Amino acid sequence: MELKQVMEITTKIGEMLLSSGAEIYRVEDTMKRIAKSYEVELDSFVMPTGFSATGKTHDGRIITCVKRIKDRTVDLHRIDLLNDLSRRIENEDLNYDEIIGEVEKIRKLPYFKYPLRVFSAGIVAFSFTQLFNGKLLDALIAFIITCIVYVVKEKISRLGFFQFFEYFLSGFLAAILTLIFKNLINAVNLDKVIIGSIMILVPGIAMTNAIKDALYGDLISSFARFGEALFIAASVGAGVGFALTLGLGWVML
Repeated sequence: MELKQVMEITTKIGEMLLSSGAEIYRVEDTMKRIAKSYEVELDSFVMPTGFSATGKTHDGRIITCVKRIKDRTVDLHRIDLLNDLSRRIENEDLNYDEIIGEVEKIRKLPYFKYPLRVFSAGIVAFSFTQLFNGKLLDALIAFIITCIVYVVKEKISRLGFFQFFEYFLSGFLAAILTLIFKNLINAVNLDKVIIGSIMILVPGIAMTNAIKDALYGDLISSFARFGEALFIAASVGAGVGFALTLGLGWVML
């Protein structure tokens, strides 16, 4: 396989891994293993917002690629599929067209239909509300609120608002809807429902990856991820706090 084709494959897979929320060490190791399978020596420098990679062949040919990552999310299913593809590249003699076809197939995710994702978000809220000693009524209300928040968050994301404003509005909506239910049904536990409703917004995986990056020695990436996670948590908290400030007096009436 030509050096240009090898670099195209490694950078495409590396870009998809990074934009799907993979750890820095995983992105670097996967790219290096793929390049090595085609006798290309690869050096890379990966950050959460982009990476550079230089491939070198035994006869001295060199290509350097730089990728900027603007959109980042957490998609463990896609990461798993890309990991599986990288292992196949190592163990099987796949040609360029086969690999590109597999990469494009993975790129067209999600495989999960939209109603299923909305329902799954609601189940997360339902479970966490009960975990925090909420009543069945609280869990059911949290389920409804989270489904609404998920739909609205998806629509806001498509409009192109910056990430932290998106999380602020989502937290605000979760708290406002909880206040409305509290005003209608006095038996609702305000704190339990809010906690359950915002669990899909909590950047738990991002914080976990930040710690893992630190353990692997990627300190700059670790601080960047941890800072981003803190800003997201602060945005959600600010949205909830603003809603409570506006609505608590109304609920008490």
